[in-house]
Amino acid sequence: MVTDKKTVVGRKQTLRALSRDEAKIVYLSKDADLHVTKTITDVCREKNIEIIYYDSMKELGKSVGIGVNAAAAAVLK
Repeated sequence: MVTDKKTVVGRKQTLRALSRDEAKIVYLSKDADLHVTKTITDVCREKNIEIIYYDSMKELGKSVGIGVNAAAAAVLK
């Protein structure tokens, strides 16, 4: 479960954390639209940041402690 660490949730927040070099691990949902996750995936590969995939947005949202679906989340350094 991700909720015991400082996290950000959502595409915009995750990209912001990546651009500020604040993200340690990124979580992406396999069922999210490619246009939502592609940029995040590209930045993670460029910066050599680990990506952990969840099967569904519902599962990812639940694991970060929110009651809605989430396409992306990041654990901060």
